[in-house]
Amino acid sequence: MNLNNKQQKTLETIFTDPIPANINWQDIESLFRALEATIIEGQGSRLGVKLNDVKAVFHEPHPQK
Repeated sequence: MNLNNKQQKTLETIFTDPIPANINWQDIESLFRALEATIIEGQGSRLGVKLNDVKAVFHEPHPQK
């Protein structure tokens, strides 16, 4: 697993307290892909993610900021 600088910063940001509300969804998705997570597009805005045998379902945010 090789994370680029942006992915590394996203990972560090996710583990800050409190977690910032302005993390870009595309950066999170890029991090999942770099960590070799399995990503499954669900119905509507659902996105299933499996990483290290842990499954989670996320709702992609609306495109506007």
